Amino acid sequence: MKIIKGSVAAPKGFFASGIHCGIKKKGLDLALIFSGVPAVAAGVWTTNSVKAAPVLLTEANLKDSCAQAIIANSGNANCMNGKAGVEWAKQTAASVSGALCIDTDDVLVASTGIIGKPLPAAKIIGAVPQLAKSLSRNGGIMAAKAIMTTDLVVKEVAASLSIAGKTVRIGAIAKGSGMIYPNMATMLCFITTDAYIESAALKASLKAATEKSFNMVTVDGDMSTNDTVLLLANGMAMNPLIRKGSPDYMKFCSALDFLMISLAKSVARDGEGASKFIEVNVTGAKSTDEARKVAMEIANSNLVKTAVAGEDPNVGRIASSAGASGVKFDASKLNISLNGVRVVCSGSARSELRAAAKKQMKKKEVLIGVDLGSGKASATAWTCDLTERYIKINARYN
Repeated sequence: MKIIKGSVAAPKGFFASGIHCGIKKKGLDLALIFSGVPAVAAGVWTTNSVKAAPVLLTEANLKDSCAQAIIANSGNANCMNGKAGVEWAKQTAASVSGALCIDTDDVLVASTGIIGKPLPAAKIIGAVPQLAKSLSRNGGIMAAKAIMTTDLVVKEVAASLSIAGKTVRIGAIAKGSGMIYPNMATMLCFITTDAYIESAALKASLKAATEKSFNMVTVDGDMSTNDTVLLLANGMAMNPLIRKGSPDYMKFCSALDFLMISLAKSVARDGEGASKFIEVNVTGAKSTDEARKVAMEIANSNLVKTAVAGEDPNVGRIASSAGASGVKFDASKLNISLNGVRVVCSGSARSELRAAAKKQMKKKEVLIGVDLGSGKASATAWTCDLTERYIKINARYN
């Protein structure tokens, strides 16, 4: 596998665009991704009981595991708008269907932004013809910019790999910097590939990759109503069919994992108000599930996150969070390190290393290593520090 230029328009047969339609006062706010041929599709969504209208519509449209286009707007979540919100989502899909001459059920809809405000659907529908006309193989960057809200950086990535002598490409864009802590998906993420892959394999690969990536990233402990991850595969690479469990499937999964973890890290690095990126690596657990629980408990701790913001090597907060995870382990075997400095050894804090640890905390990236001493399983979570700027950003978000 190798990283290549581009994103969602990098795979064969995919096109993308992004324009300003007037939902936001300035900046791009409407994106379109289109496959020239019908694609096998899979998705994962927020587990929040309050789901936005576009999430409900997209779930319904994906029941046949087929799609050809994704339209997404930023600046308005189209959530808590009742029957009107559902109708606006349907009208959006219908407008794309008409512009691209494809089945309405093959259009997936996503929205992100402020919850509880009426969606200016007329602006979206009126802009769809221009959006469709703007589709190009170089449009991935425009689509990536169009789905941004409080994001400070564009999040896009693409890679290629060889499957039975054929070059297969995977591309992705994502948005997200706040309200990040899902149990299923996270933020918005759209992935395309020209791989020829069976539906069961596509769904399994997306679910597995999500568990390793977006389900292991947290910014503020809040779950959104609009979280959506979509994966489209149009088969235009002409490789032999990838079946679940085959060697080619494992190779495809490895590449997909890499791309999605890359984006997950980008979300954590771009956390609202963040000044530091934090990686929590838990080892020595009895099972992967237990390792994940401990990692996420530490990553979600406001006390840990504020300690990192203050460049304070407060190992007590880390140990306390690990113990509060519900995972049982022998505290006398606990080891904790900060950027490689072993600050806790066999359950005892090493105060003589505090100065060395504090020096490490001044770095922009902080690796928290936790060894439970209970087994061989491990897991990694990604987050960011919690600063005063986070409060200012969300206090004025309207």
